[in-house]
Amino acid sequence: MLNILMFGPPGAGKGTQSNKIIEKYKLTHISTGEILRKEIKTGSPLGIEAQKHIDKGYYVTDGIAIEIINKSLSYYKNPDGYIFDGFPRTTFQAQALTHILSSIGSDVSLMISIDVNEGVLKERLLNRYKDSGRVDDKTLEIIGKRISFYNQMTDCVKEYYKSIGKYKSIDGIGEIDVIFDKICKVIENYK
Repeated sequence: MLNILMFGPPGAGKGTQSNKIIEKYKLTHISTGEILRKEIKTGSPLGIEAQKHIDKGYYVTDGIAIEIINKSLSYYKNPDGYIFDGFPRTTFQAQALTHILSSIGSDVSLMISIDVNEGVLKERLLNRYKDSGRVDDKTLEIIGKRISFYNQMTDCVKEYYKSIGKYKSIDGIGEIDVIFDKICKVIENYK
């Protein structure tokens, strides 16, 4: 199984690149953000709890994120692999993912980190709000909190995957297809 973690700050292009990877490598997409938006839209208890954190510009708790992953993986039978978009965001979540995948006889193949500077991220997120109306992209204040929180919370996750030789960094500024070609080279070198 090929299991890829897409990593990067809000607005880095994880979702866009994940979709291209899924199409090319036939992986099953697990996006905590998409799942949370569905849960929020339906007004589920999980969605209501998640909304409290998102409205303040924070990520959901480890418990909520892990619950989403466990629930999501139970839906799929015999996939070629997974692409995780937006998970893990803490070392605790990374360790939990190792246990979850181990229980199905698999492991994380590699983490691909899309790196983009803060000015570009803010511009992308404000434009995304105009296009999609996502409340977590509404103001520079919320966006700034999200980026800051990402940097504080997730640097340790990068270090975790670097320490086990599964971390690859990609420059996320430029044309979508050029960035995708860089990602494919990383995946092909892994395979």
